[in-house]
Amino acid sequence: MKKIKVKTPAKINLTLEVLNRRADGFHNIQSIMQAISLYDYLTFDVSSASGIDIVLNGSSPDIPYNSFNLVYKAAERFFEKAGINNVKLDIYIEKHIPVAAGLAGGSTNAAGAFFALNRLFDNVLSEREIDDLCASLGSDLNFCLNGGCCLCTSRGEVIERLPAYIQKISLIKPKKLGISAKEAYSNFAELSDKSNPDNTTKLKNLLNKGGFDKNLLYNSLENALFPKYEELRIIKSSVKNSLMSGSGSTFFVLNEKIDAPLDKTEYDIFENLTTILAGVEQV
Repeated sequence: MKKIKVKTPAKINLTLEVLNRRADGFHNIQSIMQAISLYDYLTFDVSSASGIDIVLNGSSPDIPYNSFNLVYKAAERFFEKAGINNVKLDIYIEKHIPVAAGLAGGSTNAAGAFFALNRLFDNVLSEREIDDLCASLGSDLNFCLNGGCCLCTSRGEVIERLPAYIQKISLIKPKKLGISAKEAYSNFAELSDKSNPDNTTKLKNLLNKGGFDKNLLYNSLENALFPKYEELRIIKSSVKNSLMSGSGSTFFVLNEKIDAPLDKTEYDIFENLTTILAGVEQV
Protein backbone atom coordinates (compact mmCIF):
# COMPACT_ATOMS: atom_id res chain seq x y z
CA MET A 1 0.00 0.00 0.00
CA LYS A 2 1.18 3.51 -0.87
CA LYS A 3 -0.09 6.66 0.77
CA ILE A 4 0.29 10.40 0.19
CA LYS A 5 -1.33 13.51 1.66
CA VAL A 6 -1.46 16.86 -0.11
CA LYS A 7 -2.75 20.29 0.87
CA THR A 8 -4.55 22.20 -1.85
CA PRO A 9 -4.86 25.99 -1.54
CA ALA A 10 -7.81 28.18 -2.38
CA LYS A 11 -7.44 31.08 -4.80
CA ILE A 12 -8.75 34.59 -5.17
CA ASN A 13 -9.09 36.63 -8.35
CA LEU A 14 -7.30 39.95 -8.04
CA THR A 15 -8.80 40.73 -11.43
CA LEU A 16 -11.37 38.89 -13.51
CA GLU A 17 -12.31 40.44 -16.83
CA VAL A 18 -14.72 38.42 -18.93
CA LEU A 19 -14.22 38.86 -22.67
CA ASN A 20 -16.01 37.33 -25.65
CA ARG A 21 -18.02 34.14 -25.70
CA ARG A 22 -16.30 31.22 -27.41
CA ALA A 23 -17.67 28.70 -29.89
CA ASP A 24 -17.46 25.98 -27.19
CA GLY A 25 -19.82 27.95 -24.93
CA PHE A 26 -17.15 29.18 -22.52
CA HIS A 27 -15.95 32.77 -22.26
CA ASN A 28 -12.44 34.00 -22.85
CA ILE A 29 -11.12 35.76 -19.77
CA GLN A 30 -8.10 37.61 -18.50
CA SER A 31 -7.56 37.22 -14.78
CA ILE A 32 -4.82 37.50 -12.20
CA MET A 33 -5.24 34.66 -9.71
CA GLN A 34 -3.46 34.35 -6.38
CA ALA A 35 -3.23 31.27 -4.17
CA ILE A 36 -3.96 31.85 -0.48
CA SER A 37 -3.24 29.92 2.70
CA LEU A 38 -6.69 28.41 3.11
CA TYR A 39 -6.35 24.69 2.41
CA ASP A 40 -8.17 21.45 1.92
CA TYR A 41 -6.22 18.28 2.78
CA LEU A 42 -6.50 15.19 0.61
CA THR A 43 -5.20 11.73 1.55
CA PHE A 44 -4.70 9.04 -1.11
CA ASP A 45 -4.27 5.33 -0.31
CA VAL A 46 -3.42 2.95 -3.15
CA SER A 47 -3.59 -0.84 -2.97
CA SER A 48 -3.96 -3.75 -5.38
CA ALA A 49 -7.36 -4.74 -6.72
CA SER A 50 -9.07 -6.41 -9.64
CA GLY A 51 -9.78 -3.54 -12.00
CA ILE A 52 -10.15 0.09 -10.92
CA ASP A 53 -11.97 0.81 -7.66
CA ILE A 54 -12.18 4.45 -6.52
CA VAL A 55 -13.67 5.12 -3.07
CA LEU A 56 -14.21 8.73 -2.06
CA ASN A 57 -15.01 10.01 1.45
CA GLY A 58 -14.63 13.28 3.32
CA SER A 59 -15.55 15.67 6.09
CA SER A 60 -18.02 17.91 4.25
CA PRO A 61 -21.73 17.19 3.75
CA ASP A 62 -21.81 19.73 0.92
CA ILE A 63 -19.95 17.80 -1.80
CA PRO A 64 -20.72 14.49 -3.58
CA TYR A 65 -18.54 11.49 -2.89
CA ASN A 66 -19.14 9.76 -6.20
CA SER A 67 -18.42 10.13 -9.92
CA PHE A 68 -19.79 13.69 -9.92
CA ASN A 69 -16.87 14.88 -7.77
CA LEU A 70 -13.98 16.46 -9.70
CA VAL A 71 -11.48 14.46 -7.65
CA TYR A 72 -13.15 11.21 -8.73
CA LYS A 73 -13.12 12.38 -12.36
CA ALA A 74 -9.44 13.35 -12.06
CA ALA A 75 -8.55 9.88 -10.76
CA GLU A 76 -10.45 8.22 -13.61
CA ARG A 77 -8.71 10.34 -16.24
CA PHE A 78 -5.31 9.81 -14.66
CA PHE A 79 -5.62 6.02 -14.64
CA GLU A 80 -6.92 6.00 -18.22
CA LYS A 81 -4.13 8.26 -19.49
CA ALA A 82 -1.43 6.33 -17.61
CA GLY A 83 -2.80 2.93 -18.62
CA ILE A 84 -3.04 1.83 -14.99
CA ASN A 85 -5.34 -1.06 -13.99
CA ASN A 86 -5.93 -3.31 -10.99
CA VAL A 87 -5.83 -0.53 -8.40
CA LYS A 88 -8.00 0.38 -5.45
CA LEU A 89 -7.81 4.05 -4.55
CA ASP A 90 -9.19 5.39 -1.28
CA ILE A 91 -9.42 9.19 -1.10
CA TYR A 92 -10.35 11.27 1.93
CA ILE A 93 -11.09 14.99 1.50
CA GLU A 94 -10.73 17.13 4.61
CA LYS A 95 -12.69 20.17 3.50
CA HIS A 96 -12.01 23.72 4.72
CA ILE A 97 -12.55 25.76 1.54
CA PRO A 98 -16.23 26.77 1.22
CA VAL A 99 -18.18 25.17 -1.62
CA ALA A 100 -19.43 27.20 -4.63
CA ALA A 101 -17.68 30.24 -3.21
CA GLY A 102 -15.45 31.49 -6.03
CA LEU A 103 -12.33 30.08 -4.32
CA ALA A 104 -11.70 27.11 -6.66
CA GLY A 105 -12.30 24.51 -3.95
CA GLY A 106 -13.26 21.75 -6.38
CA SER A 107 -10.62 22.69 -8.93
CA THR A 108 -7.79 22.77 -6.42
CA ASN A 109 -8.81 19.36 -5.09
CA ALA A 110 -8.79 17.89 -8.60
CA ALA A 111 -5.40 19.46 -9.39
CA GLY A 112 -4.11 18.01 -6.12
CA ALA A 113 -5.39 14.59 -7.21
CA PHE A 114 -3.41 14.72 -10.47
CA PHE A 115 -0.33 15.84 -8.56
CA ALA A 116 -0.64 13.18 -5.85
CA LEU A 117 -1.40 10.27 -8.17
CA ASN A 118 1.53 11.09 -10.42
CA ARG A 119 3.79 11.08 -7.35
CA LEU A 120 2.34 7.78 -6.15
CA PHE A 121 2.97 6.18 -9.54
CA ASP A 122 6.56 7.43 -9.91
CA ASN A 123 5.79 10.37 -12.23
CA VAL A 124 4.46 8.10 -14.94
CA LEU A 125 3.06 11.13 -16.78
CA SER A 126 5.06 14.15 -17.90
CA GLU A 127 4.37 17.69 -16.66
CA ARG A 128 2.84 18.48 -20.06
CA GLU A 129 0.52 15.48 -19.83
CA ILE A 130 -0.62 16.52 -16.34
CA ASP A 131 -1.20 20.07 -17.59
CA ASP A 132 -3.28 18.70 -20.46
CA LEU A 133 -5.35 16.60 -18.06
CA CYS A 134 -5.97 19.67 -15.92
CA ALA A 135 -7.12 21.69 -18.93
CA SER A 136 -9.47 18.88 -19.97
CA LEU A 137 -11.26 18.87 -16.62
CA GLY A 138 -11.73 22.56 -15.78
CA SER A 139 -10.70 26.15 -16.37
CA ASP A 140 -8.94 26.79 -13.03
CA LEU A 141 -7.06 23.51 -12.61
CA ASN A 142 -3.89 24.59 -14.39
CA PHE A 143 -3.55 27.57 -12.07
CA CYS A 144 -4.33 25.45 -9.01
CA LEU A 145 -1.63 22.97 -10.01
CA ASN A 146 0.97 25.75 -10.19
CA GLY A 147 -0.28 28.12 -7.47
CA GLY A 148 1.44 31.39 -6.65
CA CYS A 149 0.35 34.40 -8.69
CA CYS A 150 -0.48 33.97 -12.38
CA LEU A 151 -2.04 35.70 -15.33
CA CYS A 152 -4.73 33.33 -16.61
CA THR A 153 -6.11 33.69 -20.13
CA SER A 154 -8.13 31.80 -22.75
CA ARG A 155 -10.86 30.22 -20.58
CA GLY A 156 -8.41 30.31 -17.66
CA GLU A 157 -6.22 27.32 -18.47
CA VAL A 158 -3.37 29.27 -20.11
CA ILE A 159 -1.15 30.65 -17.35
CA GLU A 160 1.81 32.99 -17.07
CA ARG A 161 3.60 33.22 -13.74
CA LEU A 162 3.80 36.66 -12.12
CA PRO A 163 5.61 37.92 -9.00
CA ALA A 164 3.35 37.67 -5.95
CA TYR A 165 2.83 40.80 -3.87
CA ILE A 166 2.72 39.33 -0.37
CA GLN A 167 0.00 40.78 1.84
CA LYS A 168 -2.71 39.88 4.31
CA ILE A 169 -6.30 39.20 3.30
CA SER A 170 -9.66 38.76 4.98
CA LEU A 171 -12.51 36.78 3.41
CA ILE A 172 -16.23 37.15 3.94
CA LYS A 173 -19.14 35.22 2.44
CA PRO A 174 -22.83 34.57 3.06
CA LYS A 175 -23.17 31.29 4.93
CA LYS A 176 -26.06 29.95 2.90
CA LEU A 177 -25.30 31.27 -0.57
CA GLY A 178 -23.36 29.33 -3.17
CA ILE A 179 -23.16 30.43 -6.80
CA SER A 180 -22.13 28.24 -9.71
CA ALA A 181 -19.80 29.52 -12.41
CA LYS A 182 -22.40 28.54 -15.00
CA GLU A 183 -24.98 30.83 -13.42
CA ALA A 184 -22.55 33.74 -13.10
CA TYR A 185 -21.37 33.56 -16.70
CA SER A 186 -24.91 33.09 -18.02
CA ASN A 187 -25.97 36.26 -16.21
CA PHE A 188 -22.93 38.08 -17.59
CA ALA A 189 -23.91 37.08 -21.14
CA GLU A 190 -27.22 38.92 -20.65
CA LEU A 191 -25.58 42.24 -19.68
CA SER A 192 -25.92 45.05 -22.21
CA ASP A 193 -22.60 46.59 -21.16
CA LYS A 194 -19.78 44.02 -21.19
CA SER A 195 -16.89 46.49 -21.33
CA ASN A 196 -13.79 46.10 -19.14
CA PRO A 197 -11.20 48.65 -17.97
CA ASP A 198 -8.26 46.31 -18.83
CA ASN A 199 -7.11 46.44 -15.22
CA THR A 200 -5.56 43.00 -15.68
CA THR A 201 -2.89 44.33 -18.02
CA LYS A 202 -2.26 47.33 -15.78
CA LEU A 203 -1.87 45.19 -12.65
CA LYS A 204 0.28 42.65 -14.49
CA ASN A 205 2.69 45.41 -15.52
CA LEU A 206 2.83 46.74 -11.95
CA LEU A 207 3.49 43.30 -10.45
CA ASN A 208 6.31 42.71 -12.92
CA LYS A 209 7.89 45.93 -11.64
CA GLY A 210 7.45 44.92 -7.98
CA GLY A 211 4.46 47.18 -7.40
CA PHE A 212 0.79 46.82 -6.55
CA ASP A 213 -2.31 49.04 -6.63
CA LYS A 214 -5.50 47.84 -4.94
CA ASN A 215 -7.46 50.36 -7.03
CA LEU A 216 -6.91 48.01 -9.98
CA LEU A 217 -8.81 45.13 -8.35
CA TYR A 218 -11.78 44.32 -10.58
CA ASN A 219 -14.36 41.60 -11.26
CA SER A 220 -16.69 41.69 -14.29
CA LEU A 221 -19.07 39.21 -12.66
CA GLU A 222 -20.09 41.54 -9.83
CA ASN A 223 -22.38 43.51 -12.14
CA ALA A 224 -23.84 40.26 -13.45
CA LEU A 225 -24.80 38.95 -9.99
CA PHE A 226 -25.59 42.04 -7.89
CA PRO A 227 -29.09 42.57 -9.35
CA LYS A 228 -30.11 39.04 -8.28
CA TYR A 229 -28.49 38.69 -4.86
CA GLU A 230 -29.10 41.21 -2.09
CA GLU A 231 -26.50 39.45 0.09
CA LEU A 232 -23.76 40.40 -2.36
CA ARG A 233 -24.90 44.01 -2.50
CA ILE A 234 -24.88 44.18 1.30
CA ILE A 235 -21.29 42.98 1.50
CA LYS A 236 -20.11 45.33 -1.24
CA SER A 237 -21.71 48.35 0.41
CA SER A 238 -20.82 47.40 3.99
CA VAL A 239 -17.22 46.24 3.59
CA LYS A 240 -15.01 49.00 2.23
CA ASN A 241 -12.62 48.03 -0.59
CA SER A 242 -14.09 44.53 -0.88
CA LEU A 243 -14.06 42.58 -4.14
CA MET A 244 -15.90 39.42 -5.09
CA SER A 245 -13.65 36.46 -5.96
CA GLY A 246 -14.42 34.50 -9.10
CA SER A 247 -18.10 33.77 -9.54
CA GLY A 248 -18.81 34.44 -5.86
CA SER A 249 -20.12 34.41 -3.28
CA THR A 250 -16.90 35.14 -1.34
CA PHE A 251 -15.48 38.67 -1.07
CA PHE A 252 -12.02 39.67 0.09
CA VAL A 253 -10.17 42.74 1.30
CA LEU A 254 -6.41 43.20 1.30
CA ASN A 255 -4.30 44.42 4.23
CA GLU A 256 -7.40 45.35 6.20
CA LYS A 257 -9.52 43.74 8.86
CA ILE A 258 -13.22 43.66 8.14
CA ASP A 259 -14.97 46.41 10.05
CA ALA A 260 -18.64 46.33 9.15
CA PRO A 261 -22.05 46.06 10.86
CA LEU A 262 -22.38 42.33 10.38
CA ASP A 263 -24.32 41.50 13.53
CA LYS A 264 -27.61 41.38 11.60
CA THR A 265 -26.35 39.15 8.81
CA GLU A 266 -24.85 35.67 8.63
CA TYR A 267 -21.32 35.53 7.33
CA ASP A 268 -18.24 33.42 7.71
CA ILE A 269 -15.12 35.49 8.26
CA PHE A 270 -11.58 34.25 7.74
CA GLU A 271 -9.05 36.73 9.12
CA ASN A 272 -5.46 37.38 8.09
CA LEU A 273 -4.69 34.57 5.68
CA THR A 274 -1.20 35.08 4.28
CA THR A 275 -0.83 34.58 0.54
CA ILE A 276 1.64 31.93 -0.53
CA LEU A 277 4.09 31.45 -3.35
CA ALA A 278 3.83 27.67 -3.60
CA GLY A 279 1.02 25.66 -5.13
CA VAL A 280 0.13 22.10 -4.24
CA GLU A 281 2.54 20.81 -1.63
CA GLN A 282 3.26 17.32 -0.38
CA VAL A 283 3.02 17.04 3.40
